[in-house]
Amino acid sequence: MLAGRGCKTIYPVAFLQLSVGFSSCIPPWSRFGRTGLRQPMIYLDANASEVLRPEARAAMLDALDRDGNPASVHGSGRAARKLLEDAREAIASRFGGRSADLVFTSGGTEADALAVHALGAGRRVVIGATEHDAIRASAPDAAVLPVDMAGVADLAELERLLAGGPPSLVCLMLANNETGTVQPVAEAAVLCRKHGALLHVDAVQAAGRLPVSLAAMGVHAIALSSHKLGGPAGAGALLLAPDVASIAPLMRGGGQERGRRGGTPSVAAIAGFAAAARCATEADRLAPLRDAIEHAALAEDAIVCGAGAMRLPNTTCLALPGVRADAQVIALDLAGFAVSAGAACSSGKIGASHVLAAMGLGALAGQAIRVSLPWNVTERDVAAFIAAYRDMAARLRPRLASDAA
Repeated sequence: MLAGRGCKTIYPVAFLQLSVGFSSCIPPWSRFGRTGLRQPMIYLDANASEVLRPEARAAMLDALDRDGNPASVHGSGRAARKLLEDAREAIASRFGGRSADLVFTSGGTEADALAVHALGAGRRVVIGATEHDAIRASAPDAAVLPVDMAGVADLAELERLLAGGPPSLVCLMLANNETGTVQPVAEAAVLCRKHGALLHVDAVQAAGRLPVSLAAMGVHAIALSSHKLGGPAGAGALLLAPDVASIAPLMRGGGQERGRRGGTPSVAAIAGFAAAARCATEADRLAPLRDAIEHAALAEDAIVCGAGAMRLPNTTCLALPGVRADAQVIALDLAGFAVSAGAACSSGKIGASHVLAAMGLGALAGQAIRVSLPWNVTERDVAAFIAAYRDMAARLRPRLASDAA
């Protein structure tokens, strides 16, 4: 058996042979090479989890060498508290808010759930059709705002939903995790305030890759995640506007986070989060590399999902008509590249993407992969991926044609 790197799925040899059409379970073009020795994996799945930044690692190690609970009043506790509050100030100011209005969480999912719980109480919830499952699961009965074929929310429909309707909470992600499509959040915020609605923005993928400011966008809350910035997993934040900052907790406990989130915070993870937030500014250089991948994929008859919209500079979603996403992910994994299917993988399964389905892409929703470039990717990495993608497309399409015959 072989372990699929992107989703930690175990791929039986028979499945590999069926899906990809290999003559053996370890083909000569795989990352094992002709000698059978494993070659280094090139990681191109930053939207799943960004590569840890050295600044974040150093900050974590420093914090781990210190004792003390930040709620304790003795010297060690006060030192831990200072680390926590310094991190709070750094993250809040980085993303256009006040330190007093930032609530630390375990990650982006909890931040989204807290926002829906606290801001959605007594309100109708409206969510974009391409929202992350963290929002969809937190508001299963929400009204759904449609998107166009590029994945951009229909603001005319949003105004129709809000006009004359009950008080609402609107949830609209700033940048989609699968396609990279950027939503017109500032324009949506104007509509929400016009109609007395609150607007929560999942900024998990956008933070550190695009300019993100709660104040500049005019929204009521943004969700952030450490490991999508190049910090450690296990830390996130909900940054609130001052007029809604006094929220009821989802997790009750010892009154931490000004009574808004119970539980002892992970000071080391939060220190790494702050360090990553300070230096996550390199995304612009990734756009030409992403464009090179898309140019090569288009030559192989691929379709760039969301191409008509503004997108994250590091993200491309490529659909190869007629070739299943899982076959593509497996083939590229064996070739030494970590990418993911269009759908987020949370249980070791790869399925059709609800995001691409909402964009009206039909069967292509199950035939797309996401390539998301990390902060430390090189031109050599991208050139190698382009060669592997071309090889993969050439191998899988003849197999598809012969099966159809």
